[in-house]
Amino acid sequence: MGNGEMSAQAFIDELRWRGLLTQVSDEEGLLDYLDAGCQSLYCGFDPTAESLHVGSLVPLLALRRFQLQGHRPLLLLGGATGMIGDPSGRDDERSLNTGDMVSEWVQALQAQVSGFLEFEIKNDSAAKIVNNLDWTHDLPVIDFLRDIGKHFSVNSMIQRDSVKTRLERSNEGISYTEFSYMLLQAMDFLRLAQSENCLLQIGGSDQWGNIVSGIDLIRRHTGKSAFAFTMPLVTKADGTKFGKSAAGAVWLDPKKTSPYAFYQFWLNTADADVIKFLKLFTFLQQGEIERLEVETCERPEQRQAHKKLAQEVTTIVHGAKAVVAAERISAALFAGDAHELLESDLEELRQDGMPTTGCAVGAGLLTALVESGLTKSTGEARKLIQANGIKLNGESISDVGRDLTFADALYGNFYLLRKGKKNYHLIVRVS
Repeated sequence: MGNGEMSAQAFIDELRWRGLLTQVSDEEGLLDYLDAGCQSLYCGFDPTAESLHVGSLVPLLALRRFQLQGHRPLLLLGGATGMIGDPSGRDDERSLNTGDMVSEWVQALQAQVSGFLEFEIKNDSAAKIVNNLDWTHDLPVIDFLRDIGKHFSVNSMIQRDSVKTRLERSNEGISYTEFSYMLLQAMDFLRLAQSENCLLQIGGSDQWGNIVSGIDLIRRHTGKSAFAFTMPLVTKADGTKFGKSAAGAVWLDPKKTSPYAFYQFWLNTADADVIKFLKLFTFLQQGEIERLEVETCERPEQRQAHKKLAQEVTTIVHGAKAVVAAERISAALFAGDAHELLESDLEELRQDGMPTTGCAVGAGLLTALVESGLTKSTGEARKLIQANGIKLNGESISDVGRDLTFADALYGNFYLLRKGKKNYHLIVRVS
């Protein structure tokens, strides 16, 4: 074993401690498979948008965990299955996307996921990206029905949870298109077993039936034993959906969810979830996580576990510089000292949806306060200023007749208005 590698049993035990193991098809067989040396495994990601969201981090980081143990991760992008739609976990049919759109999303995801695994290392564990469109786009339908469909019983297929749930809903049902998804996923497993000697598929717990179907298909075609390993679909302690913020889904793409908003999402994790998330989403050792658990119990107001979670996950996804920027923005807003902010920080806040109003040079502060929505009238604005309730770029304002000349604006273009402790508004110069 190389540096940091452990026995298969110790590795599986750690995954179980982290809460990362939901189901395994044949644990003894899997342990023997993993102990035999560098082994290939894969996980599939369908392109349903131009970015993955935070829910995808569990399987992405699981692939990385296996690679750190000397195994070879295959990351499958569903250029074909992305045009079909996985019925798992859905109450209705997905909208079908065009081939061109799916192809664009595949390219975007390929660039995005490449930062999570090692592709350039010169040993057998170097990761590889594969696309199931490569073995399906020229596949004759008759060959597919004879070679793949022949091995599937409709009776057993309709008992799968992803199908059964839909069939039991009145006025719903499932199309043949989505019904065929498990055949396509099983075929993916078979093709990778044949071409890459890959006999382990990992995925979310909702994928269990599809993965087991692939195991059966591999056995029928090759006589080999393959393995299924599933992980939990992350939920919050209060029952609300994981991966949502006030602004919507939390994406891995910094253009869709800025690193600052991403950091804040993890920092705002509920106390009941923070240790669970440290186990699931970081590579911190057991001793460190247990220390943070004690800290959370004894000194919850310090929020050390929350800060560590935000730092670790933001570093994994966006890099160490993004953490520095996120903490700088957080500190500046908390202290009300806007002069600590970089121009890129202000642009990031603007991207995140901080309320913003355009303002011409020379406009009055009272007018700006009303147009920004911070006050309902110039009279209210005047009273707030006189009561020291308004700050401009972190400084108290006493002159109710103040004009915004932008001579003292941040980077010549921004004023950060603050009403009270938490109501911020960006005033941006317009020509």
